[in-house]
Amino acid sequence: MSTIAPHALTDRQHRIVACAREWIAEHGEAPSVRELGAAVGLTSTSSVAYHLRRLRERGLVVQTRGRHGDRCPHCGQ
Repeated sequence: MSTIAPHALTDRQHRIVACAREWIAEHGEAPSVRELGAAVGLTSTSSVAYHLRRLRERGLVVQTRGRHGDRCPHCGQ
């Protein structure tokens, strides 16, 4: 259960969280950043990454499938 007050998130951040949950329920895995962006109407992966970073700063981690920017793509560390 999240400790973040619902009003602390923007409308777009609410949509990102809701779309990620729906995607996982429907597909059984997390969406990619591009898929998540398409679901909420963002074409720029940079914009999606920005919102994911802001959510993470507020303590709400939204998992995505694919390469993660905080890990080395070669060794995973």
